[in-house]
Amino acid sequence: MTMLGVSGVLSRISELQDRLGLNPAPAAVTAGGTSGARFASALASATGAGRGAGTVGGPDGDDVLAAAKKYLGTPYVFGGTDPGKGMDCSALVQRIYRDLGVELPRNSWQQARAGRPVAGLADARPGDILAFNSPVDHVAIYLGDNRMIAAPKPGDHVKIQMVYEKPSQIRRVLDTVPTAAVQDMAALRPAGLRTGNGLGGVPYAGLFEQAGARHGVSPKLLAAVAKIESGYNPRAVSKAGAQGLMQLMPATARGLGVHDAFDPAQAVNGAAKLLAKHLREFKSVPLALAAYNAGGGAVHKYDGIPPFSETQAYVPKVQKALAALGG
Repeated sequence: MTMLGVSGVLSRISELQDRLGLNPAPAAVTAGGTSGARFASALASATGAGRGAGTVGGPDGDDVLAAAKKYLGTPYVFGGTDPGKGMDCSALVQRIYRDLGVELPRNSWQQARAGRPVAGLADARPGDILAFNSPVDHVAIYLGDNRMIAAPKPGDHVKIQMVYEKPSQIRRVLDTVPTAAVQDMAALRPAGLRTGNGLGGVPYAGLFEQAGARHGVSPKLLAAVAKIESGYNPRAVSKAGAQGLMQLMPATARGLGVHDAFDPAQAVNGAAKLLAKHLREFKSVPLALAAYNAGGGAVHKYDGIPPFSETQAYVPKVQKALAALGG
């Protein structure tokens, strides 16, 4: 009987995982310098042992949702894998998990075999993969409350939907990822999603903090404006032509030095610059918000919040969102 060394056993584990469609993160099973604990963790993942409710130190459902929401508005492109040009459903799922250091197979039917099965939608958790039809031809990420985020079909875009039919498979990947495969989650999260300053869980928190510090504007005020303007969607376009996360009109964006309003970093910096100007000019948060919505000239003309129905509704909406953030 041939005895396999650690390297040989790990190689055999990797082969079995490929056959089963488990495909853990590549860092989880590297032969060189593998510690006993890391080897045991990799073995447990491959055999299905040691799977609990979650992996300490690894990504959780909230991390998956935060990573997923930054792709809202991305066009559906069959076979596409580039977020800048468009993606299909399985490329979206693969990209979301890859952003968190977890590698999944490319195809939807393969993703429907990753991780471990979940009995039904009643047992599903945010971050689980929902697969549809038999054979599987569509996948999505479960958000909770019978909602999912998906790239639905040609001509459409990544969006949040109700779970419109019973999934043929539900798979849980997060609690099958060995801890050794995942490093500090703060480093793995996209820069725009890192949190702090009381903005835990808010998309693009890092950008709000940086721009706020640069221009002397509350990061929570910037976050509240983004929530009301676009719902944190960097690809949003209004009927009037306002663009991006902070809904800047093209002419306004150019005046602020924003060359691409769909770039979250540029958009947030431009919005912070504009809000700082309005705050200095009007010395009032409600009036600054009114000026952001309707223009500073309208605020001066009416010596207060202009009597426009949109602006009259906009200011309290942002103030309510700001209050919800503790601002």
